[in-house]
Amino acid sequence: MELPQAAEVTLPPGYTLRRAEVADAALIAAQREAMFTDMGTEYRETVAQFAPWVERHLQAGTYVGWFVEQEAEVVAGAGLLLHDWSPHFLDPQPLRSYLQNVYTRPEHRGRGLARALTQTAIAETRRRGIRTLSLHASKFGRPLYEQLGFVATNEMRLVLDGPS
Repeated sequence: MELPQAAEVTLPPGYTLRRAEVADAALIAAQREAMFTDMGTEYRETVAQFAPWVERHLQAGTYVGWFVEQEAEVVAGAGLLLHDWSPHFLDPQPLRSYLQNVYTRPEHRGRGLARALTQTAIAETRRRGIRTLSLHASKFGRPLYEQLGFVATNEMRLVLDGPS
């Protein structure tokens, strides 16, 4: 699959965008752990076991990821989960996109890398004919997502204990 057109995504000089591959599952999981750690959330990949999950979804094509590199070193990344969703009066398409794992290494922040990754995810969602793209924003990412047109919804969550 093609990356978005150059007009859709702008990176600073010296940075390149590449598609994540199945072999990148451990790197995606490491960025996810760093993302949660930076937000002050205790997250351990050894407990979460995200790497095997994302590897399966990369293989199946239901997770699409991208990395921004500088001199062949990954400095930022993001992923898009494509999942089945019930048709709705606002969008009868039975698919949704969910943006996750948006992460930029601290020394590369403030250069528009997360914006470029999010725009890439928006372009991919649009290319697939999916009309709904959602995410959970950290307090750090919320201003960027709002600038790109995302709006808060009324979603609620209930976390259940283990089986009773």
